[in-house]
Amino acid sequence: MDLLEIWLVFIVSNYFSLASSLNEEGLALLSFKSSTFDSQGFLQNWNLSDATPCSWNGITCAEQRVVSLSIVDKKLSGTLHPALGKLGSLHHLSLQNNNLFGSFPTELYNLVELQSLDLSQNLFNVSIPDGFGSHLTSLQNLNLSFNVIHGPIPADFGNLTNLQGTLDLSHNVFTGPIPVSLRSLPTTLYIDLSYNNLSGSIPPQEAFQNLGPTAYVGNSFLCGLPLNVSCSFVMPLPNHDSWFHCPSHGKGGKACSIITGSASIIVGFCLVILVVFWCKRAYPAKGSENLNGSCNFRQVLMLKTEFSCFAKHEAEPLQENMDNYNFVLLDRQVDFDLEQLLKSSAYLLGKNGNGIVYKVVLEKGLKLAVRRLEDGAYERFKEFQTEVEAIGKVRHPNIVALLAYCWSDEEKLLIHEYIPQGDLATAIHGKAEISYFKPLSWTDRVKIMKGIAKGLTYLHEFSPRKYVHGDLKPTNILLGNNMEPYIADFGLGRLANAAGDFTCPPSEQTTTATPRRSPFRSNSMCSSLSIGSYYQAPEALKAGKPSQKWDVYSLGVILLEIITGKFPVIQWGSSEMELVEWVELGMDEGKRVLCVMDPSMCGEVEKEEAAAAIEIAVACTRKNPEKRPCMRIVSECLEKLGTSS
Repeated sequence: MDLLEIWLVFIVSNYFSLASSLNEEGLALLSFKSSTFDSQGFLQNWNLSDATPCSWNGITCAEQRVVSLSIVDKKLSGTLHPALGKLGSLHHLSLQNNNLFGSFPTELYNLVELQSLDLSQNLFNVSIPDGFGSHLTSLQNLNLSFNVIHGPIPADFGNLTNLQGTLDLSHNVFTGPIPVSLRSLPTTLYIDLSYNNLSGSIPPQEAFQNLGPTAYVGNSFLCGLPLNVSCSFVMPLPNHDSWFHCPSHGKGGKACSIITGSASIIVGFCLVILVVFWCKRAYPAKGSENLNGSCNFRQVLMLKTEFSCFAKHEAEPLQENMDNYNFVLLDRQVDFDLEQLLKSSAYLLGKNGNGIVYKVVLEKGLKLAVRRLEDGAYERFKEFQTEVEAIGKVRHPNIVALLAYCWSDEEKLLIHEYIPQGDLATAIHGKAEISYFKPLSWTDRVKIMKGIAKGLTYLHEFSPRKYVHGDLKPTNILLGNNMEPYIADFGLGRLANAAGDFTCPPSEQTTTATPRRSPFRSNSMCSSLSIGSYYQAPEALKAGKPSQKWDVYSLGVILLEIITGKFPVIQWGSSEMELVEWVELGMDEGKRVLCVMDPSMCGEVEKEEAAAAIEIAVACTRKNPEKRPCMRIVSECLEKLGTSS
């Protein structure tokens, strides 16, 4: 027994000596780790056996003290542990785009040296406790956007006089008036209060020079300038939050949480059952259907339907005699035939005025994008062949390649290479059905801008016919795995217009969506001549032959959209303002470049480089086409971005 006791004492003493080898900041971080769930294993090397946390993922140290904690876009869920308040030398805390929830512990107010705090794009459903602005006075950047933070904006935010870059409180459910104390903040600060439930009259502009016109958008109970909403017509907001919240303390709070949690589970379970039942009723299993939710591409063509390959109506069978179909490969690097294409799995990607687009996966694994043109395009094969094969000769790393085509009296198919990462519009703004997304970095934005310019320069100056795209917009700029851009839909306007009297379907003349950042989106889905597209040059509204300067203007609007993160049209009170005008107005008023830039890039890009990018974009959007630069000059100017570093 004596030997056993000695062994136990040895084990226990070694354990405690091992535990005590980690310093206090490391133990505090392990407490934070214990309050979270790390689905991606990002915190796997946070070990008790280390002397300091300085080698851990997401940690930066200076003189063996933690100065930065950055865990961005790692699907981390859990709460902020009070022990984080022990990181007394912390300057930078970024937990952007995770699934964190719960309260803001007041222990964080011990971080008196904190200069940057980014908790945006999480699930914080609390109000901000008293004392935030009175204790964290060293903050230079604060981003709490895209949460569910409620209650009033604390009046002591006016004490954050060291803020220099951004104060972003947008996309929450803040209520009450805008605190007058915010007038104490620096006038050079970028402030965004949009998409909350703020109420009352907007203070005079001279009191808040740092709030631009879009800072108030999305607050239904705000009135006054610059929203141009009369305060006499705005109903006062009740003195409670618009969201349902349980009490945070006591038995009532626990009971409320249990009830609401149980109700959520029951409702969710019922919805799942209903969806499964509906799917079984709507889409009964068939031997020819694939398990992954796709359908055979031959079925797609037979059914002649727009959005569902399982539609229940009769259709003429596809003719088995392949002599009626002219299938032509344009790229010798790929090898497949029409029969292989028809046997492949097909997934609907989308529809616009130029037809329906499917993702088609061949048995060999090759992925293709197949566009099924609207009926009426080119009744004669020779005309179709001439136009399509001319388009097929265009080959550039930043232009989607046309690999093959198929023509018959009933079907016209264009087969392109498949680009996997979606379109530029989604990369900039996200999707309505996706609550959170990671904003593009400045490096990626520059890469995209350069690539688009290179592709257009090739079309304008080096392609077989020195083409004009004529319908350039973010929805037809696709992104590869490494964020390289590909210009798509080139030549479709020519094919559509050659069919005769081609017009957009009425439902697509003005296609609107509800994006995550803003409720205003007006991307035309029609051909290059559709009126009302915010990407079209002013002279395009008049009858005339498309010119290369049209493309330059369209590129300029896209560049502004990439740089600002805003849509091509901005809500201005009860009216709308085009992004081009908004940027020009901001520059005319002498506002800082950072007031125009996407706030998510704050601190990531130098002012000089940002100013140069905006200058290029503004030059492209000049109203007089003669004063716009040619694409070669635009491309050369963009190539200089990022070279100084």
